[in-house]
Amino acid sequence: YQRRVHGDRSLWPSHLSTKMSVKTATFESGHEDMIHDAQFDYYGKRLATASSDKTIKIFDVNGDRHTLLATLKGHDGPVWQASWAHPKFGVLLASCSYDGRVTVWKEANSQWAKVFEDTRHDCSVNSIAWAPYTFGLVLAAACADGSLSIYSRKADGTWDHKCIEHAHKGGVNAVSWGPDIKTGAILANSNNLNSLEYDQRLVSGGCDNTVRIWSYNKSQDAWQQVTDLHEHKDWVRDVAWAPSIGLPSNTIASCSENGSVIIWSEGTDGAWKVQKTLTFDHKVWRVSWSVMGNILAVSQGDNKVSLWKESLDGEWKNLSTLSETEQQQELAAE
Repeated sequence: YQRRVHGDRSLWPSHLSTKMSVKTATFESGHEDMIHDAQFDYYGKRLATASSDKTIKIFDVNGDRHTLLATLKGHDGPVWQASWAHPKFGVLLASCSYDGRVTVWKEANSQWAKVFEDTRHDCSVNSIAWAPYTFGLVLAAACADGSLSIYSRKADGTWDHKCIEHAHKGGVNAVSWGPDIKTGAILANSNNLNSLEYDQRLVSGGCDNTVRIWSYNKSQDAWQQVTDLHEHKDWVRDVAWAPSIGLPSNTIASCSENGSVIIWSEGTDGAWKVQKTLTFDHKVWRVSWSVMGNILAVSQGDNKVSLWKESLDGEWKNLSTLSETEQQQELAAE
């Protein structure tokens, strides 16, 4: 099968600047069924693809060359997502599947093996996301039974599991971590930086048309719901918390079956409001922020990916429809 692997979550290798033109590479993946996810690693040198053929494939990426390194087999159903951990923890890749399993794979000496697998879910696990590395090796998973699972590797190598039950009625479709930088860090003086430790936060989207924000309470060692966001009129398919560079704001993007993308912003009082609603003619499946958190990629049901950026006047412009000169002007203004 020949699949395009540009767009949504694979679009932003962590080391790359957004000040560049976007190239599209097409190659034979070797998958025998549909590809659901494609993820670059931290350095943008390896690509993991997840497929309905129950496998994950790992490719070495060097310019226009894509070399298959490994095929990971172990799931008994379609693999919905793959996610690379921060390289601080070694070469680790997580995957989730319709078979209800959450699996963590590790590469050592060019060989891949399972180092953790959770089989407690009796229905599809739809989404996974690694926490910022400063929180430790922590993985969140969104499940079709309506729950969120949070797995944390402990010092002895075992994994702790916490569950947020009944997170979304009808099922959880997506989960994303808040940044590990306290809002306003750049504006704080050096004497106050130690007091700006950021709480662990999650955002989730589900079949109840709702976006929910969760926070970890250290004193109670439990996750608690912070707020509900109710503007969507259909299933929320994806959520993405924008990376933070310490500016006094937090931003979340969410997308829905009805072709809407909502960009939410958090005020200084902690309240969330709709900053912008983008509408599309087709269902929207994925949203993903650039590394700097200023460009939003939107993956649509018509197999198109569009790039959006907020201009100085507060309007969101579709970079995909601008000329190359206009694109460079918009990127230079960031």
